Amino acid sequence: MTEKHRKTDHVHEALITDVAAHGQSESGLLIEPYRRELLLHCYRLLGSLHDAEDAVQETMLRAWRHFDTFTDRGPGSLRTWLYTIATNTSLDTLKKRASRTLPTAASSASDPLIPIAPRSAETLWLEPFPDSWLASAQEQTENLEARYTRYESVSLAFLTALQVLPPRQRAILLLSDVLDWRASEIAHLLEISVSAVKSALHRARVTLEKNYQCKQPERVQFGCMDATMNSLLSRYLQAWETDDVDGLVALLKEDATFSMPPVPSWYQGREAIRTILLAAVFPSGVQKQWRLSPTRANGQPAVVLYRADEAMGAYRAFGIQVITLDATLCDQLQVASVTAFLGEELVTAFGFRPHLGR
Repeated sequence: MTEKHRKTDHVHEALITDVAAHGQSESGLLIEPYRRELLLHCYRLLGSLHDAEDAVQETMLRAWRHFDTFTDRGPGSLRTWLYTIATNTSLDTLKKRASRTLPTAASSASDPLIPIAPRSAETLWLEPFPDSWLASAQEQTENLEARYTRYESVSLAFLTALQVLPPRQRAILLLSDVLDWRASEIAHLLEISVSAVKSALHRARVTLEKNYQCKQPERVQFGCMDATMNSLLSRYLQAWETDDVDGLVALLKEDATFSMPPVPSWYQGREAIRTILLAAVFPSGVQKQWRLSPTRANGQPAVVLYRADEAMGAYRAFGIQVITLDATLCDQLQVASVTAFLGEELVTAFGFRPHLGR
């Protein structure tokens, strides 16, 4: 755990003592401020916004029920206790299901001339995470000494690689390399030896390097890319809303990818993406089928998708697109991948309306 966390939690000691005197009825006053950072931690472990919310809810319930057993009043002790509950709750969840992934990591690219595969209920897919929630957790979790930054550690590329790790290795790597916990602290949390922590961490780092670093696109330097990025995203939104497939494809890298979880099919290359867009996304004769609202997810630009519903006479929430950008020079920017997470429930989870008027 970072020195910043220890100093921050030092001010809670008196509060903990005071609340302890009042029992469960006021324990929520202490544990509630940790909800957002615990949600972020559980999301990294589970790869699912909904599963993370369930895990945090269970964590808060367990903490409230057993607050009278919390006896350590030292600096950082409350955060450590809550992270212990949250981590073990998440690991319990991972015992019951497979790891999550994205279509681009699960199979080879699809042929755009073959009909799109139906949505898959068998494979568990990663879900997007709102940047607005990420920002609200940053004061609690930001640590400049960590191996991976806050935004990098929720990027789709990082999460996809992270899901390859066995659950316990995943937890150890996150606690060590994202939250900067000491090996002794992790060992205490997981009730294993320090040597076991160090061994698992080494294996996790080796595996992550093989699956992550070599696949990262050139980092976008946002300080010099703001104007260029805003211009590209504006053209991207306009192309979608005006059914301009040529304009949309022109923004893509030559080897760009387009995927739509929970649909397992995905496509690579401008021409393949053009073909599938014309066949399935912008059908001939249907105009102004889409409305988009800009947002951010997983530390990346994103848009909320709404699709026209003639029966309703409105636009119905359709999903969240996360857009990965690629820059080779400071004044050159292209779309490297579009991951369209389909589902009205994701739109409302991001705080957007389920319908828009036409």
